[in-house]
Amino acid sequence: MTDPRIDALVERVERLEAEADIRRLQARYMFLCDTPCPEFDVTDDTARIDRIMDLYAEDAVWEGVGEYYDGQFGRAEGKQAVREHFERFWSADREPGLLLNAHYLTSEQIHVDGRTAEGQWIHMQPWLFTDGSAILRSSRLNNAFRKVGDRWAITRTRTENVFIADLPDGFASSYPSASVLMTPTDAAANPND
Repeated sequence: MTDPRIDALVERVERLEAEADIRRLQARYMFLCDTPCPEFDVTDDTARIDRIMDLYAEDAVWEGVGEYYDGQFGRAEGKQAVREHFERFWSADREPGLLLNAHYLTSEQIHVDGRTAEGQWIHMQPWLFTDGSAILRSSRLNNAFRKVGDRWAITRTRTENVFIADLPDGFASSYPSASVLMTPTDAAANPND
């Protein structure tokens, strides 16, 4: 006979662990999407995209929704289509080029239901471009997750525009051309893969 208090405690710990795993998964996704990419040994966008795709389930969906993001981002269904979305985003032909993009997450809500979960966030991100222009973008995220084997994976990234604001040209006068945040020692001590 099991003790219902122990069963309730185990369920609560499992839910809290799932929330923490999902929080780290979402933060890792945003970390890998930052420009310049702060991941130690990512030397090109193909390697960055490979790491991002490791976070997604095979049947994942990435979509922009709402009156502004529908036409700008559209919908990518399946892991290969999601990969192609990211390849277009970091295309070498992109003009103007992206110099800096940093994600700031807030207003987190994570709802775990067994081996599936949904999470909502608001994020802000400044964008600096090679032509000197800059914008500040804010979006709402409504993402879905599923436990695949022993790890959580993203099954849906859904983003909706809150606002986009033009920033003055030359808005930021100091920003890195590459990130040196992590060193080989840091990467070995804290493997993310």
